[in-house]
Amino acid sequence: MLTRRAALAAPLLLPALARAQAPWPDRPIRIVIAFPAGSVTDTLHRHLAEPLSRELGVPVVIDNRPGGNGAVGTEAGARAAADGHTWTVLSVTNGALNTYTIRRLTYDPLRDFAPIGRVADNPYVLAVKHDHPAKDLAGLIEMAKREPGKLTYSIGNSSSHIASATLARMAGVEMTAIPYRGGPEALTDVIAGRIDSTFTDIPAGLAQARDGKVRLLATTFPTEFALTPGIPPVSATLPGYGLVFWFGISVPAATPAPIIARANAALNKVLVDPAVTPRLAQLGYVPAPGKPEAFTELLRREIPYLSNLARDSGIEQQ
Repeated sequence: MLTRRAALAAPLLLPALARAQAPWPDRPIRIVIAFPAGSVTDTLHRHLAEPLSRELGVPVVIDNRPGGNGAVGTEAGARAAADGHTWTVLSVTNGALNTYTIRRLTYDPLRDFAPIGRVADNPYVLAVKHDHPAKDLAGLIEMAKREPGKLTYSIGNSSSHIASATLARMAGVEMTAIPYRGGPEALTDVIAGRIDSTFTDIPAGLAQARDGKVRLLATTFPTEFALTPGIPPVSATLPGYGLVFWFGISVPAATPAPIIARANAALNKVLVDPAVTPRLAQLGYVPAPGKPEAFTELLRREIPYLSNLARDSGIEQQ
């Protein structure tokens, strides 16, 4: 009787077994970028899409979903099907700072996602107009001390906001924050002389410095950054200052572990590819391959750390 029942049930089990053993990936992978095309996050991952496609054997496409300081796209990624075909980039902004700055955040970076792995790290650079009176960071701080509140800094995202606000707090100076829709606009008004300073990404900062439009005073990296020789860290003037802006990729929390392991192996292989690393270096990124669990631990450390920095710097919650 048991044998006969098993025989009758076998055809019913075949579709489920076929699904369980189906190869992955079996269709294009979508990487959700919760920020606009041309943003730092977008540029970095567009350089990874093609090599990831070659490694995984399916197209890898970028899906920009900006809005709400990264909250709109990140929520969409969290609610996607947990089949490994939708990846979401988590950065300092949408992976950590939003948990403090947005009161009613509709996703949880730890609870709603399972990590594939860390992608890369980079610092920001502090830019002023090429002919700004401040020749170095010490000079900018001295100017701010002489005229409290007169000097301005532009902020294009939460990362640049916390970098500038933390600098002002540690220096004991008052500077006026001017918000912008994004980093490019924030830098444009520094070049035009309407704003005194801004923290911007390395590619934009170096390009404008080469064209003679800005002077780069410092980086946020805790020590001198190997990819920006000659530009001192803020910590050389303000000991203890140090901010590293990281990027990682995650999938919906219920994604099966074997899929995550395969995705992690593919990502790590691409990040050490000799054809990829020089391109990332030109953009100012240091690849950070590792296990999924390492990215989880990073989030657990960074969320309270950055929330405290934001609170201490007077960044308001939305």
